[in-house]
Amino acid sequence: MTPTPVLPLLAAAVMTAVHLAAGRLRFLDVIPRSRWLSVAGGVSVAYVFVRLLPELGAGQEVIRASIVGGVLASIGNHIYLIALAGLVAFYGLERVVRTSQKHQPRGRESERTTTGPGVFVLHIVSFAAYNSLIGYLLLHRIRPGPVSLAFYTVAMALHFLVTDYGLRKDHRQDYDRIGRWALSAALIGGLAAGYLASLPEIWIAVLTALLAGGVILNVLKEELPEERQSRIVPFVLGAFGYAAILLLA
Repeated sequence: MTPTPVLPLLAAAVMTAVHLAAGRLRFLDVIPRSRWLSVAGGVSVAYVFVRLLPELGAGQEVIRASIVGGVLASIGNHIYLIALAGLVAFYGLERVVRTSQKHQPRGRESERTTTGPGVFVLHIVSFAAYNSLIGYLLLHRIRPGPVSLAFYTVAMALHFLVTDYGLRKDHRQDYDRIGRWALSAALIGGLAAGYLASLPEIWIAVLTALLAGGVILNVLKEELPEERQSRIVPFVLGAFGYAAILLLA
């Protein structure tokens, strides 16, 4: 029997700990935006541009080789269109959340969530699918190996720090009571699926592309709003510092 890889389990434990403990890091909940959140966002974006996007080039070759004839065969850069689809999907989700907040009664907003219950469920289910994807890629990435896993774990753990902050701002008590546990379970579920089944290489490329688009949108939507008073210097340091580490590794 093939032994179960242990390192992905340890990586999942680190990411789960971020979900469960992020709400207790009170120094992050400040205006202007905590420099540590901006650093974390910069690291996440650097990972996408320096590691994931170049890997998508290899993924594009896999997709091109798998498509024979038809309209799709005449379209170039399929993998980057998939990454764009991931970005657009999360942008659409963000617009649904913001629209719900505008119509939410103030009394309820101050206690449990800033959105309606249906939007809360949609938001958490969407991020649960996102987390399942991240968990699955702990085992099945385009670039395998322990060093690749370490870089992926650091980037995604810091990415969770950023997304948890945004989700907690949107859903408050509902996120602490239900959301963080659901996302942690989804991450573990994705990893479990990875142990049980290995998808064809073309689907690994598709999942990686969706992840790249999602990370870019989810980081920038937290950094760009004016009310966040984001810190450009920590973001730049996080981005270029982690990029340098990735390039030198």
